[in-house]
Amino acid sequence: MKRCKLLLLLCIFSCNGLATNERIITLSPHLTEWVYSLEREEQLIAVSEFSNFPEQAKSLPTVANHHGINLKRIVALRPTLILAWEGGNKEQDIARLRSLGFEVFTSSPQTPQDIGTELSALAKRLDKVSLATTLVSNFTTAMTDIKSRFGQTRQPVFYYYWDKPLMTIGTDTWANQLLNHCGAETLFSDAPVDFPEVTLQQVLKRRPVLLIASINQAPALLEQYWAPHRHVLSAPLIQVNPDVFSRFTLRLPTDLRALCQHIDTHSTMP
Repeated sequence: MKRCKLLLLLCIFSCNGLATNERIITLSPHLTEWVYSLEREEQLIAVSEFSNFPEQAKSLPTVANHHGINLKRIVALRPTLILAWEGGNKEQDIARLRSLGFEVFTSSPQTPQDIGTELSALAKRLDKVSLATTLVSNFTTAMTDIKSRFGQTRQPVFYYYWDKPLMTIGTDTWANQLLNHCGAETLFSDAPVDFPEVTLQQVLKRRPVLLIASINQAPALLEQYWAPHRHVLSAPLIQVNPDVFSRFTLRLPTDLRALCQHIDTHSTMP
């Protein structure tokens, strides 16, 4: 009997020790958010550049940016799990990490629905399945409701993420999928590339219903760009948070619903 109790205590101690000793590195901001969403932030030891949500993530060491990973620093941190973004992180960096024996979980959402699928997969690895079930259910329900309520039309809007030069989006982009949920589509749906550079004259000629700036800049400065052309362009200008609209985040439904309401309001105005 005593032997059984001892074995049970050792098992409990070992299992807790395994959980405590997990050392996670994230190589993309959205994966940093996922770790916090799954309440495993105490195991997070390093993140990528621009991991700015939640606020606590800013204090963690940075081991990756748009140039690539800091391999030497990653190796020194001895992670037990690395979360990478296929399509955002370099293929050779991911391959190199795996060749060194690191466990790498990869994420590559192509649709909003993929956020739930991939978060659930990560939750299984982190032993947070119950929490993920609730998070994914809430996210999926919210996104479905948004699309059902707003996504029945296709209003032309000019969505841009840079103004010098003017950079917009094509049809097969993440941002345009979100616009579709709102009953809108990119003004340049005929663009042959995903992120075309366009001219001001092209925008004015196509007469968008709405201007949507996915830029971290003061609204007054954004409006200055369009002010000289307001005699021929009446489309209102609204601003969205680029950290939400370009990131595979569970924060998406709240901001997306607000955008959809703006689009719906302006598309029904006489």
